Amino acid sequence: DKFRQAGMGAQADSWVGTGQNMNISPDQLQQVLGSGALRDIASKLGMSQDQAGSAMSQMLPELINQLTPQGEVTPDSENSVAEGLDALAGSLGR
Repeated sequence: DKFRQAGMGAQADSWVGTGQNMNISPDQLQQVLGSGALRDIASKLGMSQDQAGSAMSQMLPELINQLTPQGEVTPDSENSVAEGLDALAGSLGR
């Protein structure tokens, strides 16, 4: 929903769907998450905000794609997405 509200619904839908994943830029990701959230993520990962935004913009489309293999968000996939985002944050911090 945050992606739709920020005008990035097509990107998010492409990640969930079964077709080609659309890219998202670090700047677009910041529009969705907000600079404060991205700054917090970067701080937790021990990297700059630019580095965190770049890494997340590259990994997030495929992560969401993998966590929604049936092309839709279900209650189970919603939990998987949350767990996957936690795992993503952990892997970026290494």
